Amino acid sequence: MKVKIIYSAPAKAILSGEHAVVYGKPALATAINLRLKFIVTKLARSYKDSKSMKEINFISDEVKKYLIIQKIKYVDKPFNYKIESEIPVGRGLGSSAALSVASVASFLEFYTGKQFDKKIINDIAFEIEKHFHSNPSGVDNYASCFGGLILYQKKVSLKKLNDKISKNIEKNLLLIDSGKPEETTGEIVESVESVKSVETLLNNIENETNNILSAIEKENVDQFKNSLFVNEKLLEELGIVSDRTKKLLKELSKFGVGKVTGAGGRKKGSGFILFYTDQIDKLINYLIKRKIIYHKFIPDNIGLKRISTLIN
Repeated sequence: MKVKIIYSAPAKAILSGEHAVVYGKPALATAINLRLKFIVTKLARSYKDSKSMKEINFISDEVKKYLIIQKIKYVDKPFNYKIESEIPVGRGLGSSAALSVASVASFLEFYTGKQFDKKIINDIAFEIEKHFHSNPSGVDNYASCFGGLILYQKKVSLKKLNDKISKNIEKNLLLIDSGKPEETTGEIVESVESVKSVETLLNNIENETNNILSAIEKENVDQFKNSLFVNEKLLEELGIVSDRTKKLLKELSKFGVGKVTGAGGRKKGSGFILFYTDQIDKLINYLIKRKIIYHKFIPDNIGLKRISTLIN
């Protein structure tokens, strides 16, 4: 018998604080129940040299580097890997972070035979995210690793909140795909630096983060909806929402209100939209008719989880 090591990590959605979080402002995020599984076994066949294999090898090397620095005994051995994911790639839902978290946890156990604390896994995953993205805030990997509703502030504080999004809000939320951005996350982050009045916009986004958190705590639907609307307008002023996405939001405004969640996109799609509606059945029918991809918004309170099976 040989061990197949499997870890699963969830996607994330940012409720408020996109881009502002890169500059030290708080972001409110939650893990959601779209998951990625990373599976690692001892090598049984060779792989072709590919971009994805190079990335996985990089993650494996970073794990081994950590083990060497910490003087933790491990057995270096060749591996097979497989990724099974429900998370759309490049759409602002943290697919890269989920991969980093799940693969780090898998490799740590693969090389040492031991399970590691989530804090260690998250710290290594953040270093990997820095390699894949020029200036990540760390909120994506933190939400994916620990799960739940999180108030995150770069280099200041990390807090998993006891509050949960109430059912009267959650049941009316959808994630709607506006299309894949043409730009990378790093390119979008860099573009924000040159926006006029960027500091004022980031301060206003911080205010809306506080407003959305307050709305969740009070279960105030009207305040939540209003803050989504204001938040979207601020993101548009930052220049991270494409004309195509603005047009989609205007088209959907007869059903409710929404905002881009994630880095956004300027030229084509802007990734997923977090959308609140009081007419969820009508909206879903409309999206199906228009062949627009959507997911129900279901928070995940678990974060990273281990699955290990024995195979012949």
